[in-house]
Amino acid sequence: MGVRVTSSRFIGRSGELAECEAALREAASGSPSAIAIGGDSGVGKTRLIRGFEDAAAGRARFLRGECVELDDGELPYAPLMGALRELGRCEDPVLQRMSVGARAALAPLLPSLGETAGSEPDDESAQLRLFEAVLELLELLGEKQPVVLTIEDVHWADRSTRAFTAFLARSLRRERVLFLFSYRTDELHRRHPLLALLAELDHGERTRRIVVGPWGPGELGEALEDILGAAADEELLGRLFARAEGNPLYTEELLAAGLDGRGAAPQSLRDAFLLRLERLSSPAQHLLRVLATARSADEGLLAAVSGLPGGDLTAALREAVRSHVIEAGNDGRFAFRHALLREVAYEDLLPGERAALHLGLAHALAARPHRGGEDAVLTAQIAAHAHAAGDRALTLEAAVTAAAQASSIHAHGEAADLLERALEAWPHVGDAARIAGIEHVELLVRAAAEHEHDGERSRAESMLLAALGEVDDQAEPLRASVVLDRLARVQWGLSRGDEALASARHALELLPPGRADAERAGVLAWLARTTGLRGRYRDALEAARGALEIVHASGAGPGVESQALNTLGIALVGSGLTDEGVASLREALSLALASRDLAGTEAAYINLADVLLVTGRTEEALAVAREGLERAASHGRSSHPWIETSLAEIAIAYGDWELAASCLAGEQRTLEGRALLNVRLRGAELALGLGEIERARGALEEIEVLVAHSLEPQFHASFGLLSADLRRRCGAPELARVALEEALDRIEFCTDDGRRVTAIAAAGVATEADLAQRARDRNDEDALRQAEMLAELHVERARAAAASRGPVEAAWLQTAEAELGRVLGGEQPPAWERAALLWESLHRPYHAARVRMRGAEARAERGERDQAASCLAAARTIAVALGAGWLVHELDGLAARARLPVAAGAEAGLRPAGEATAELPFGLTARELEVLMLVARGATNREIGAELFMAEKTASVHVSRILAKLDVRSRTQAAAVAHRAGLLQPPAAAGLGLERGG
Repeated sequence: MGVRVTSSRFIGRSGELAECEAALREAASGSPSAIAIGGDSGVGKTRLIRGFEDAAAGRARFLRGECVELDDGELPYAPLMGALRELGRCEDPVLQRMSVGARAALAPLLPSLGETAGSEPDDESAQLRLFEAVLELLELLGEKQPVVLTIEDVHWADRSTRAFTAFLARSLRRERVLFLFSYRTDELHRRHPLLALLAELDHGERTRRIVVGPWGPGELGEALEDILGAAADEELLGRLFARAEGNPLYTEELLAAGLDGRGAAPQSLRDAFLLRLERLSSPAQHLLRVLATARSADEGLLAAVSGLPGGDLTAALREAVRSHVIEAGNDGRFAFRHALLREVAYEDLLPGERAALHLGLAHALAARPHRGGEDAVLTAQIAAHAHAAGDRALTLEAAVTAAAQASSIHAHGEAADLLERALEAWPHVGDAARIAGIEHVELLVRAAAEHEHDGERSRAESMLLAALGEVDDQAEPLRASVVLDRLARVQWGLSRGDEALASARHALELLPPGRADAERAGVLAWLARTTGLRGRYRDALEAARGALEIVHASGAGPGVESQALNTLGIALVGSGLTDEGVASLREALSLALASRDLAGTEAAYINLADVLLVTGRTEEALAVAREGLERAASHGRSSHPWIETSLAEIAIAYGDWELAASCLAGEQRTLEGRALLNVRLRGAELALGLGEIERARGALEEIEVLVAHSLEPQFHASFGLLSADLRRRCGAPELARVALEEALDRIEFCTDDGRRVTAIAAAGVATEADLAQRARDRNDEDALRQAEMLAELHVERARAAAASRGPVEAAWLQTAEAELGRVLGGEQPPAWERAALLWESLHRPYHAARVRMRGAEARAERGERDQAASCLAAARTIAVALGAGWLVHELDGLAARARLPVAAGAEAGLRPAGEATAELPFGLTARELEVLMLVARGATNREIGAELFMAEKTASVHVSRILAKLDVRSRTQAAAVAHRAGLLQPPAAAGLGLERGG
């Protein structure tokens, strides 16, 4: 007889159980939630879930699935399929009440519905439709009684199951649903993909976490009393608590080794499990080796692989069940009572033994007849076991089949992994095409498609280039064109514009005339889009309209039409036809939403928000971007870099920098190409606003090469503006001039993008103003004339680019004209005031604050102290509210040197230097000595400011005081006096870093 070592009662966990009970009551009243149940291995997560199910029996419908530990996640949606399997088998009436579209979307998981999904496997919206269908099913099930959906061991979940977990946790609104999922905390290494998901869900208002801890002494005592039939003595209780540290599973294993708790003292839980297994008979141990390899199996599979006769098999099963090692499920399958037991049994296998068992399982499973909805699981299991056994032919055949199954249920990452496995096996298999049922070229193209949908563009490009190398474009022009078309899109995503355009044009040339109109429409629509992104709006208008004509004639589909309408809208706005462009973009959005085109919907939201931003409708742009992100967040993916970055850009302009930071805080390690460019540019922009110079510098340096290879003015303009701003702040306006010239060269080459030219021209005037001030400091007439000439050219460029444009261009032009006064040495405060009012009318507070600072400076120089103080206070209020550290620093420096009132809380370091010290001659302060040392080395006021982290005007005030104290008229005379007085030796603690001088 086996000794019972498990408590028959639910012990402890009263707080955790109460929280689950409360969540169920809330779900019953229409307030759903998700609970993540975490804890170490063996601590009792499953027991808590079962205890909750027992306590709530009759009050809810329970659906449960378990994740399975297999390499590379070969079982996409396995727990979800397990949870829903019984509904399909019993043909639950609620399935018939689902909408036709939902039934079709759910068919890949429940083929018994007899519907077709109505979408291609690579349809990016298909996974969303599948998830929404499951949500609809749960909502219908909840009409009768609340539903509890449980997924256990999510630390082993495949990518698609994690995506569903994220979707459901975010999408619950009023459904009578409670979603539970458990995970092992001791499995979550720092790069575990579940960590990012948990962190994201922690921000959700409907998600909570329960962490199951070890038993305390009291709970351990209750368990022992139930197991032993009498209260345990203090010695036994203390011994077990010390050895097991309150872990219920470890406690049970120690009891199994001896009820006095003194049984063989294992070095680890693994040793305790091995002791349990070694006590069983040889047939039972052999059976458990098979089951450990299979993970779960019915009696027929165990018989086929173990070779045990019927009677011996039954006896071995009984022995293992009585010993509390395995248990039988309601579906007739056997599994280890705890996953840790299975892991130990599997790890104890010899390599040859393990391979033989995997091969036996693969062949036994392959011999089974197809069973409809379980085909995906079956083929994935065959592929996994064949690979583990090293049977390459069977691996190839099963991996291709399993990948098709995974793709059919929109598990693209898993499908890509399986196809990679098939490609790896291909060269080692004779007659591979016959065994795989597919040509090598097509296998490469399929693998590329799955990688692309999973965000792995670099790998997708490698696959497509390999496929292209195997296609004769003269013999098979259509096939080569299709590969080139897909390659062009991937290359563009990697920010390699020239290569992408060459691939697309070659694809178009290869299409047979008078045929392949659908393919032609797709290529033309994509070329029109890239033409618009390059700022060639007139050409894009023509291309988009041509693509739409072919779309309507060929019936190419709503996806291509939506893309063409998107391009048309961008081109119209870029050509100055704002209302018509916005209408076209809204039409593209409606079409994408109606056809449930995920990619088209996101693109339409991003483009619509962007054109609203660049045309000055900032608040409307923010609302559209928020709506787009909310819709994207319900799509099941854990990251939405494009729409999040779009919202961040608008939030920065609008002044909601906390929102911008949250949008940019997501996981970015996997980003590449255009997506990486976009995120880093916005990150640099926010960092510059906050005053985080090194962070901005790092972001810009990371993407410099990508920008150089891009053909898009949006990236060139942003990179040039941010690089120039960074260099100006570091005291290098001549390098800022170079950055802007490079950006203009790239943008003005065959582009109609006047909007971005206006912004760069305004920045150019500001840069020339800095250089003009430096030239005056040095009495450099040639440099001054050059700065004045270039500034006037920039102003003329801004006027030409802003002609017939919108309010944003008008604000940039007014800013440029105000900066021109600074260049010419005759600033007019009303010009700065007009610029500030324009920026404020656009809801762009940061720009408004910066020009108000210039206005305050101009008024201070004219002696208009009250007006200057008012401008400064208004600008500082905005800067503090934004968190714009650099701007606050500049404003406080201006207040100090102009002796204007400064707000409470201004940094002391921004005030003028303190009183003279007794140790220094001429009444100089320590700060003035630092300035004097730089003057002696020929530094200008701007260079002094950059070196000592002060504003240029503050440096000028210090220099004037030094000249007065030394009773000299020039910097040269001051340096000579200092030299004769021996003042040019630096103080021991003064780390001036002179090598960084501008």
